[in-house]
Amino acid sequence: MIRVAMIGDIVGRPGRRILQEKLPRLIEEHSLDVVIANGENAAGGFGITPEIAEDIFQCGVDVITSGNHIWDQKKIEPYIDRQPRLLRPANYPKGCSGRGEVIIPSKKSPDIKIGVINLSGRIFMGSLDCPFQTVVPLIEKLRAETRVIIVDFHAEATSEKMAMAWYLDGRVSALAGTHTHVQTADERLLPGGTAYITDLGMTGPMDSVIGMKGDRVISKFLTAMPTRFEVASGNIQLHGILLEVDEEEGKAQRVARIKLKF
Repeated sequence: MIRVAMIGDIVGRPGRRILQEKLPRLIEEHSLDVVIANGENAAGGFGITPEIAEDIFQCGVDVITSGNHIWDQKKIEPYIDRQPRLLRPANYPKGCSGRGEVIIPSKKSPDIKIGVINLSGRIFMGSLDCPFQTVVPLIEKLRAETRVIIVDFHAEATSEKMAMAWYLDGRVSALAGTHTHVQTADERLLPGGTAYITDLGMTGPMDSVIGMKGDRVISKFLTAMPTRFEVASGNIQLHGILLEVDEEEGKAQRVARIKLKF
C-alpha cells in the first residue's frame, strides 16, 4: 500500500513555518511514501522563488504543484526548467517553460513509482488549453510506468473540479482541488477507485481572507481601488489529505482530511 499526503496551498512565511514544523512528524507517523504540496502562494502569497522551493523540498515535500500564480516571481522561469519536481499546470500552451507532470520514486523504495499531474481549470481562471483534453494523453504516458497517478486540479469552480473527478474516475488514483484556500468536507472514494476532494484547503493563517490581511481585502471590496495585499499571521494551520493507494491497481483505498495547528 502506498501512502500519500497532499498539502493545500502554502501561503507565505506562515505556511512555510508550519510545514517545516509539522511535516517531518507527519511523514514519520504515517510512513508516507510521497508528499505533494501546492506552493504557488509560498512567496508572500504570490508565486514561488527558487530559494523557497528548495526550502519546501528540504521540509520533506517531493513534488511542488502550482497554478495561476506560478509566474509571479520572475526568477522562477529558469529554475522550473531545470527542476522537474516543480510543476506548472500541464495545460499551459506549448512552448511554455517547465512541465506539468512527473514520475518520482517512493521515499521507501526506488522501485515504487508515483505519477503526479498538475492541471488548471478554465472557469473564472485564465484562458489555457482544455484540461480535459490535455490530461488523458498524460495519464496514458504515466501508466506505462506506474498505476499510481495523483492529480492536483487548480481550479475555481466546484462544478469543474467534480466533473474532472468523474471524468477521470478509475483512470487516476486521486484528484484533489486546490486554489480556493478553503478545505471542503466532501472527501470520498468514487466508484472506480479514485479518491476526491473539492479543495485541500490552505497551509497558512486562518485568521485572514484566504491568507491575506482582512483589512486590505475589505478595503479593496469597499473602494475598488488598487490595494497591496499582505499575508496575515494568526491561527496558522496545515490542511490537506492522506491517501492510501493499492500500488498494483492504482486504486485508492482510503482518503482522510488533515488539519493541523501550531
